Amino acid sequence: MENKRETFGSRLSVVMAMAGSAIGLGNIWRFPYLAGQYGGAAFILVYALSSFVLALPIFWAESIIGRRGGGNTFGALEKLAPGTRWKSLGLLTVLTPIVLLSYYSVVGGWSVDYLFKACTLSFQGDVQGLFQRFISSPWEPVIMHTVFLSATAAIVILGVKNGIEKFTKLTMPLLFVLIVAIVIFGLTLPGARAGAEYLLKPDFSKINAQTVAIAMGQAFFSLSLGVGTILTYASYVSKKENLFISGMGTALSDFLFALLAGFAVMPAVFSAGIAPHEGAGLVFDTLPYIFSRMQSWVGAVVAILFFMTVLVAALTSSISLLEVGVAYLSEEKGMSRVRATVVLGLVAWVVGILCSLSFGPLSSFKLMGLSLFDFLDNLVATWLMPVGGLLFVIFVGWKMSKDDVRDEFTSGGTCNVRLFNWVYFLMRYLAPVGIAVVFVTTLLN
Repeated sequence: MENKRETFGSRLSVVMAMAGSAIGLGNIWRFPYLAGQYGGAAFILVYALSSFVLALPIFWAESIIGRRGGGNTFGALEKLAPGTRWKSLGLLTVLTPIVLLSYYSVVGGWSVDYLFKACTLSFQGDVQGLFQRFISSPWEPVIMHTVFLSATAAIVILGVKNGIEKFTKLTMPLLFVLIVAIVIFGLTLPGARAGAEYLLKPDFSKINAQTVAIAMGQAFFSLSLGVGTILTYASYVSKKENLFISGMGTALSDFLFALLAGFAVMPAVFSAGIAPHEGAGLVFDTLPYIFSRMQSWVGAVVAILFFMTVLVAALTSSISLLEVGVAYLSEEKGMSRVRATVVLGLVAWVVGILCSLSFGPLSSFKLMGLSLFDFLDNLVATWLMPVGGLLFVIFVGWKMSKDDVRDEFTSGGTCNVRLFNWVYFLMRYLAPVGIAVVFVTTLLN
């Protein structure tokens, strides 16, 4: 067992690491196509409200548990509620991120492959059916999944300070530089103005119960809530750090990056005359077609920048998913960080291979009418993440004493004192109701 628990070195490191956990494929792959499907600017307004009124209180709840408990998801809950069944939530949030990582790594592998294709000018010719041919291959996506997961494991093995902290401090500024460069270029394309207006001029007739539920769910997914990543990272945060600022900084970074991702994708989509509601294939299927229609050198440069951004964003999130289980095995089972990383990496690798093959050789295998990839995605995003988030806010709002919550949120009464009652109200009442609304609306749809 490790003798001394690592902590992040500074407030900047805390915000960078937590923002890295939040900013990932949910922002750059999922957000643009959801905005395209559910009304553009109208969807963004609901998403923004959901992020700061519903998702952020859950983020603070996880942070309070993590720092107060000072351990992994299981250990923290066992310490704060000894001898109760709350530790079962800790086990749930050890298993959930590994399930999520297994298929998340498959999509991360797609980004590795597409970056390679961009660097070798593979988008210069006919790209019709390129994505479908790739994901249905029995070996190429598996190799890329292996490469991506190996990179994730290598960073986690290095530890909190030398791995996670250094990687996120280097890559988060790079991410924003890359995405801004793509946005600037995209806005210069002929017809790009229509794409920008689609994201800026809300049509309120597009807002309905389903739009609200999808936007709330995306805010939840994007901030990595309910899977223990924020709780685990918060356990590495010094008692002197301001949880309000770290949470607000993470939520603002996450929302801004999602918005920039929308402006990186949608103007190019409108410029190419493609419908904005193309769905999940928008990034990996539609954008290569757009790059192929640009001047050769321009298309190559933009494609490299874009898929480099996708890859880095995917890695900053995947390391946080793996770290949850590694912290548990290291602290509760006495495993070394290296062994814990290898064990969990192998589990995610095997399940990920099956998920990857569900687009090809295993496409006929169905669970409840879904491929294995879609089944696990639906299980995590629709059920496990909301359940985890709901139980976290219930624990903070109804199990922990208000004095303990106040002490942790205000860092012993040194900050955020005037804000506490408002935040406590959001965690105790509004967030649980909001999650219930997402549940009910999803089931009805």
